[in-house]
Amino acid sequence: MTYTPREMLAKLVSLNTESQRSNLELIGFVRDYLAGLGVESVTVPSADGEKANLFATIGPKADGGVVLSGHTDVVPVAGQNWSSDPWTLREADGRLYGRGTCDMKGFDALALALVPEMLAAPLRRPVHIALSYDEEVGCFGARFLVKAMAEAGLKPSAVIVGEPSMMQVVTGHKGGTRMRTTVRGHAVHSSRVDIGVPAVMIAGELIAWNAALMEENRARQAADNPFEPPYTTAHVGVVQGGTAVNITAEHCAFSHEFRVIPGERDADYVERYRAKIAQLEARMQAIAPDTGITLEITSFTPPLAPEREGAAEALARRLTGDNGSHVVAYGTEGGLFQGQGWSTVVCGPGDIAQAHQPDEFITVAQLDAGAGFVRGVIAELAR
Repeated sequence: MTYTPREMLAKLVSLNTESQRSNLELIGFVRDYLAGLGVESVTVPSADGEKANLFATIGPKADGGVVLSGHTDVVPVAGQNWSSDPWTLREADGRLYGRGTCDMKGFDALALALVPEMLAAPLRRPVHIALSYDEEVGCFGARFLVKAMAEAGLKPSAVIVGEPSMMQVVTGHKGGTRMRTTVRGHAVHSSRVDIGVPAVMIAGELIAWNAALMEENRARQAADNPFEPPYTTAHVGVVQGGTAVNITAEHCAFSHEFRVIPGERDADYVERYRAKIAQLEARMQAIAPDTGITLEITSFTPPLAPEREGAAEALARRLTGDNGSHVVAYGTEGGLFQGQGWSTVVCGPGDIAQAHQPDEFITVAQLDAGAGFVRGVIAELAR
């Protein structure tokens, strides 16, 4: 069975792959669809078997070629006010509505729907389709996907990560380290706070340290840095702790992140943060030895750095005609592919402003532009 890009998008949207859920139904559909076209695929399951990556090669088993990379998970719809069923594709006023239409099942749909055209073309170099899980929560699946592709002997000349960029060629993005800090305090009546260790207040000092770090980076930003904002950021998004206003809190935890510009190292920021933790722990344990602070790194996504004379950039610019300089603050799986030594850019249909929003949409014009781009990749590989 074959699908138009719009039909394929409707099918993918109908399969609920919120990050907290399994994506195996979608992966099973893709596997069977490709098999029906005579294309073998490889699945790379998660450790618990609840999710899986998939990759497939169309064309000759040769070096070179292009990877079309997309993630299969989408963010939750809970708490959002949708005008229609988020799992049913709806067209209105030149827009295609549904969860994931923009981020990023639109690109996935194009890569899959155009497989028959890939098979019909006299490809001299292969197209590799790569679909991952859990991009939205830390690019977890792509780590195993890239490793499996490399172990299978794939040596692409270019990787296109089809995140929504309005078909602009994005050559760089920030890296991201997500963390959870847990403070174990010592509870006493707040009237004797001098002999207690208030976990909430200690956490507050660490949160203030993150804020001061960001201000320090803002003050020394380079005038020619193209990122928005043009410096490494530190952000605390969730805080939980305390039981009553008259008790020094025994527990406080918060989730936070660094988004690091290329040229700086996440590890350096983590090291500085650990030094601050050690300083506070010494003070805490002088009062109550059983107190302490635990830092957990929950995910790390490497940055995508602009490449000098990169093959992926050259290809994407030829196909789009875009000669502008574009970098983004959000993270993608691109840094993982680049870390394998494969030239990588981000270029895909849709506007990132629609990602994660209620009534998420991609315009028909952008989906058509993306289809033209993938057809251009096919033509390039047939030369």
